[in-house]
Amino acid sequence: MVRIAVLGAGAVGCFFGGMLARAGHPVTLIGRQAHVEVFRKAGLHFEGLKFHEHIRVEASTEPAAVRGAQLVLFCVKSTDTEAAALQIAPHLDAASVVLNLQNGVDNTERIQSRVAVPVIPAVVYVATEMAGPGHLKHHGRGDLVIGSPDRKIPLEQIKAWFEGAGVPVTVSDNVAGELWAKLVVNCAYNAISAITQLPYGEMIKGDGVRALMKDVVEETLAVAKASGVQMAPDTPAKTYKIAEAMPRQFSSTAQDLARGKPTEIDHLNGYVMRKGAALGVPTPANQALYSLVKLIETKARAASAGS
Repeated sequence: MVRIAVLGAGAVGCFFGGMLARAGHPVTLIGRQAHVEVFRKAGLHFEGLKFHEHIRVEASTEPAAVRGAQLVLFCVKSTDTEAAALQIAPHLDAASVVLNLQNGVDNTERIQSRVAVPVIPAVVYVATEMAGPGHLKHHGRGDLVIGSPDRKIPLEQIKAWFEGAGVPVTVSDNVAGELWAKLVVNCAYNAISAITQLPYGEMIKGDGVRALMKDVVEETLAVAKASGVQMAPDTPAKTYKIAEAMPRQFSSTAQDLARGKPTEIDHLNGYVMRKGAALGVPTPANQALYSLVKLIETKARAASAGS
């Protein structure tokens, strides 16, 4: 068994932390007080596709709870990356490894610049939501792609821990390409799902939506190519199939907007927009989606301030 800490006990962190805890690993979920209170009293309420259980976990609101963990799952929002990395840095054991499960393509470097232990990028494919305090709902998939050019990092051991817990893991020698492939998916789905407040299966049926998604995908691939990233030729086809695999899933951006929380749009369509501008690659579709989400965020903040 390996001691694991999950920094950011939201939907993604609770899914992977819950699966590892269910397999017998000692897991500490680090998150907001409302969730932590439930975890301590009744465990993680895991409503899965194949099981529905309360899973025993340790829980804390303090980043210092990463102390003693051999594996730290880094699951905070991209907007909190630097602050969270600095908070855990003094408490990480010298032998710890951080596995970054965030969206975006540059977060691993941002974490690594603030911690002394190895940080491994992971690409996450899972459809989940927090249905209430301490209550996780799993809607589909639940697999990872990991990779690192550092041959000293025990990728096969990490793969074995997860696969022993029922989580499929692929070890890739082109994890940068895999991260950008996930960014393509995020840019194509997240903002549109957020603006419409529709799940993927309904969203993709809208008039002109597939054409808009095609523009976003082509722009993002063009920025990746200009950045020197090697992408698989079937990336567009796989992107459009996500709606079939996760028809009931609302994007994380949609969930954030629905709850009045800041989104990660700056690290998704916004990142493509800024990177494209720096490289001379036009990204009008990404820019339009970014601007619309930012307007909705601004409206939500104004409404909250006035209430």
